[in-house]
Order: sequence, then C-alpha cells, then structure tokens
Amino acid sequence: MTHDRALAAPGALAGIAFLVSAVACFAVLDTTVKYVGATVSVVVSVWFRYAFQAVAMAAVMLPRNGWALPRTEHPRFQLLRGLLLTGISALAFLSLQYMPVGAFTAIIMTAPLLVTLLAAVWLKERVSALRWLLVAGGFAGTLLIVRPGGAIVGWASLLPLTLVLMYAWFQILTSQMARTENPLTMHFYTGWVGAVLSSLVLPLFWTMLPDAKPLALLILIGLMGTVGHFLLILAFARTPASTLTPFLYSQVGFAMLGGWLVFGHIPGAWELGGIAMIVLCGATASWITAREKRLPVEVPEP
Repeated sequence: MTHDRALAAPGALAGIAFLVSAVACFAVLDTTVKYVGATVSVVVSVWFRYAFQAVAMAAVMLPRNGWALPRTEHPRFQLLRGLLLTGISALAFLSLQYMPVGAFTAIIMTAPLLVTLLAAVWLKERVSALRWLLVAGGFAGTLLIVRPGGAIVGWASLLPLTLVLMYAWFQILTSQMARTENPLTMHFYTGWVGAVLSSLVLPLFWTMLPDAKPLALLILIGLMGTVGHFLLILAFARTPASTLTPFLYSQVGFAMLGGWLVFGHIPGAWELGGIAMIVLCGATASWITAREKRLPVEVPEP
C-alpha cells in the first residue's frame, strides 16, 4: 500500500484524528498549567496530573487486564522511567511559568532530535548526513527562540533544555523496555510512580484547598493528561507511526493558539522562525525514524 493510500484508509484517518485530538489535549493542559500557576504551586499541579492518571488507569485497565497489568520483568527500570517522567513534568510545569506556551512546546519538540544523537552514541546507530543536518537545523531553531534579548531570559532558558535532555534519556530507556514490557504496563507505572512521588512532597506545598476555579482547573489538568495519553494509545494502535509522526507537531500550533487566546501572546519574527525550523526539522527527522523503525516515536509528555 502506498503512503497516499495509507493516509486514505479509514483506520489511518481515525488514527490521525485520535492523535491530533491527543496533542490538542496536551496543549490545553500546558495552557492551563501556565494559567493556574499564578495561584497554585507546581507541585500541586504535578500531583493532580499524576493522581488523576493513576486512579483512572487503575479503574479502567485493572478490571480488563487483571493483575497482569502491573506485572513487569524490570521493576527497577519502571521506577527509573517513572522518576524521569515525574521530573520532566515538574520541569515542564515550571518552564511554563517563565515562557510562552508555543515557544515552550516547540523547544520540547526537539527531543526526538536529541534522541538521534544519543542513539548514535549509546546504541551505535548509523546516522545519515541528512539526519545530522536536520538535528543541526532543529537546534539552530532553538537558539533563535532562547537567543539573548528574546522573550526567554536568564536561567529560565535552561529549564526546557534540561527537560529535553531528560526526555531523550527517558525515550531511550522506553525503547529498550518496549522490547519486553507491555505499553499499558509502562503507562500504569508512570502514573503511579508520579502520584506517589508527588504525594510525598505535597504536604509541604499544599496548605489549604484551592478555591473553586483553581480546583476545577487542576482537575482539568489531570483530565487532559489522562485523556490525551489514552487517545495516543488509540492512535498508534490503528495507524503506523510513520503516518502519524508529522501530525505530532500540530501540538505547536495548538499551543500557540492557546497562548494567544488566554495570554494574548503573539510570537515575534525570530521566535516564529525558530519554531518553524524546529517543526520542519523535527517532523522530518521523526518521520524518517518511524519509517526506519529505529526507536519508538512518542510525543514529549507534559
């Protein structure tokens, strides 16, 4: 089946619709995190994000899969993966307090490009000249966004860059675990590890119940994260990753729309140029990766 016919297949169209809906949920999540961050601690937002996912996964998946769901051959790696993702979420939520949603989303979308570098060094994969050029182009776009004099200044510019490094490590670990672990099992553990870790420090940051509006927004954060990941599972179950990969970058567009609607932020010419370079290079590199079936392609998780 040709690529055009693959796109026209009902299953492919359904998968694309699920994926675009998923990244729209993540854009809503990020926009809400930035908005509620003015009155609520990042730790509280992270707790709602993971507690909601953990409870929802257990309620929906345990009755269908039984105790086979939490069964794993590598509990230490499951713990490490959960630790990494919790740290990624904390950095993401903190980053959003200091930078526009669209610019933040574009920067974290360079994670697949960094995975290319790590795969070459760690997994000894051969990287073509085109892929190296795409990596260089994506990181050049990042420099345009965080350049001196831009909207992101000082130490805050290091937050999303540190997040990208952690996420690349997370995805490399995921690619190794995916050979023996059920994806639903990994999703189950990331939710519960994040919920437990954030619960340990929650009493230090949550001294009183938020008002009705912040509480509703915190619940929305948990709902959007959970629904978004469920839609991703549905998308990749129906459609090849090589078909879906370019559509992952539609999250940048949704994030820019959310930033404009809620905060009135319109990227400048330099930021738009950087965002365009990241989207073009990242989408192309991720599509090539998916076609070659080297590493699993995942959208960076908020």
